[in-house]
Amino acid sequence: MAEKVRIGIIGSGGIAGAHARAYKEMSDVEVVAVADVVPGKAAEFIQRTELPGNPKAFDDHRTLLEMDLDGVSICTPNIAHHRTTVDALGAGKNVLVEKPMSVTLDQAVEMVRAQKKSGKILTIGFQPRYDPNMKAIKQIVQSGQLGNVYYVQTGGGRRRGMPGGTFIRKDLAGSGALADIGCYSLDMALNALDYPKPLTVTAYSSNYFGTNPEYHREADKFEVEDFGVAMIRLEGDIVLNFKISWAMHMDSFGPTLFLGTDAGLKVEPTGSGAWDGGVQSMSLFQDTLGHQTETTIPVIRHRLNIFYEKVRDYVVAIQEGKPAPIPGEQILRNQAVIDGMLRSVELGREVEIHIPEL
Repeated sequence: MAEKVRIGIIGSGGIAGAHARAYKEMSDVEVVAVADVVPGKAAEFIQRTELPGNPKAFDDHRTLLEMDLDGVSICTPNIAHHRTTVDALGAGKNVLVEKPMSVTLDQAVEMVRAQKKSGKILTIGFQPRYDPNMKAIKQIVQSGQLGNVYYVQTGGGRRRGMPGGTFIRKDLAGSGALADIGCYSLDMALNALDYPKPLTVTAYSSNYFGTNPEYHREADKFEVEDFGVAMIRLEGDIVLNFKISWAMHMDSFGPTLFLGTDAGLKVEPTGSGAWDGGVQSMSLFQDTLGHQTETTIPVIRHRLNIFYEKVRDYVVAIQEGKPAPIPGEQILRNQAVIDGMLRSVELGREVEIHIPEL
């Protein structure tokens, strides 16, 4: 039997547990170390998750990176994604970093440059890509059946679904709903379009619910946005209408729409529609023999654990020397949009998006 893939986990918060569970299901993987900046937290995580093989616990990720590792999962608060990723790549480790990729565009650029310098994998944790229906949506859009796509509407709104803790601290999360679940909605649309370059964005955000003690138990600590909307211009004469919410007095923002010169695609989500979940229905609208028609596209029913599939794809890429499954260089454009939205909110006007040469 080939040697097991040796993995370290950096950060031991909630999402790290999902990574640990995925790795535990793989007979060809061994989690050999966990690091967390909070003293004792890594050891407690190892015990609680019952990771086999007596993994080592560290309070400093740099000590973990001195070990003989094939790769790491980075599960820290958003603000630490950049530093831990750059350090891991610099130490010659492959990296799976959770979403959002970073807090700022400059950080994401440095992460991609570090990847190019190292030659290692940098993949970003967007598990919805592994839903067969998400793959079908991209296939439809890329097939040319819609003609030239000129308008996309996406985003999702939780009626109530505001997190707390590190998610609402600006110094740790960087931003709120725009990045936390907004990055999923952006990826759903941009990936279907094959990630065109973003050009400009105008955005608005608020936090009326998060800062109201009637709606949030940590209202006095709520520092990020719970609602945001944006209009994004993309290369190829495409405009993207984006909207996201952790809380609102409405059940949904409605479907995702792809409008093309030959046909339109409507995708109804399950749940809130933030595209961190599944697809409820898909319909194709077009003219056929002079008649306006609507065709229902069968939704693929499946029992895939898409989070496991994400982690497994990363492991296989390490084993077989494959490219990053969801490359940082691509998600850089997702981060550029989020960065642009935050700048637009701060300035109160439309801003241009410039991605430096890599």
